[in-house]
Amino acid sequence: MQRLLTVILACLGMIGALAIDTYLPSMPAIGAEFGVGAVAVQQTLSVFLFTFAFMMLFYGTLSDSFGRRPVILAALSLYTLSSIGAALAPTFGWLLVFRALQGLSAGAGSVIGQAIVQDRFSGAQAQKMMSHIMMVFGLAPAIAPVLGGWLHVAFGWRSNFVFLAIFGAAMILLVTRMLPESLPREKRQAFHPATIGRNYLMVLRHPQFVMLALALGLVFGGLSLYIGSAANFVMEILGLPETAFAWMFIPLIGGMVLGSAWGGKRATRVPPARLLWIGYAVMGVASILNVGYNALFPASIPWAVLPLAVFTFGLAVAMPGIQLSAMGLFPHNRGLAASMVGFIQMMSFALVSGLVAPLLFGSAFKLACGAAIGAVLSFLMWRLSLRFARPD
Repeated sequence: MQRLLTVILACLGMIGALAIDTYLPSMPAIGAEFGVGAVAVQQTLSVFLFTFAFMMLFYGTLSDSFGRRPVILAALSLYTLSSIGAALAPTFGWLLVFRALQGLSAGAGSVIGQAIVQDRFSGAQAQKMMSHIMMVFGLAPAIAPVLGGWLHVAFGWRSNFVFLAIFGAAMILLVTRMLPESLPREKRQAFHPATIGRNYLMVLRHPQFVMLALALGLVFGGLSLYIGSAANFVMEILGLPETAFAWMFIPLIGGMVLGSAWGGKRATRVPPARLLWIGYAVMGVASILNVGYNALFPASIPWAVLPLAVFTFGLAVAMPGIQLSAMGLFPHNRGLAASMVGFIQMMSFALVSGLVAPLLFGSAFKLACGAAIGAVLSFLMWRLSLRFARPD
């Protein structure tokens, strides 16, 4: 049963990753069809990420009040319909509208999935579960751009959104039949806007929570920098075709899957703080290798992507501990805390991919430096958060 729950929650978390990564190989073709430039096409990613991050603020709170399953099913329905709309979009403006709707609906699974883990597990068991979910979830970003590239070559860019609609419909069926409600009615929070507003302020006024959430967002920003620049990195910097995104995403996500597996096995034996130190140390080594290589040599396969696998290994070791530490500060508002963590993480993703990534287009060295800076700032936020820890 626990394995089935892991797969379901990981698949729910995949929804956002699939919507981000599947169509990346089609970005130049979208620009050509609608007669817009690369920066405009980049906004199909940015508008998705901004609405994704915004709605993450509310999914946890809604699930605290109305239950986990109803909110997930409502979001999945909107996601499926908006994916169909994107596949049929007659103009670039309509494509942006449907991407915005996709973003509004895609975050429910990842936010509420974290709350479900907290509903059912605690301590090291919860961290182990989170690592296993991340390990399965990691398959989506690795597979999505590869699948998207082949779909694009075979059927055109619209087929990517048809695939997303089919996946959304399949998840509706899976959740309806196999995901039980984890939050009983007697434990739900009353849906009073004023009370909810006060709870948000309570979370935002907790300095340790804010620092931990920023640490997560900043370290995730290094990954988002490469994902936001994927089309430019693969097709311009590395000079590869639409069907070659595996060269970037398999190392990128492979490291995350291996890091999740390694960290999950040690979650019950190694103290969380030590796992965090290990994770940041690995990311530090990867950053030095990445910056050093790109400073000395022109980017080429496989050397330009191997440091990314090491970086995401460390990322996967560190992330569960940061997430659980942040959400554990509010045991009676797990959904709301998960929403705030997700919002800050995805807002960082949106800002980096929409604003920072275009500034670094065309330079592997600049991308490497950007990811390294994010890791350093994340480490500083984590260490600063410990100063605000309240004694038990």
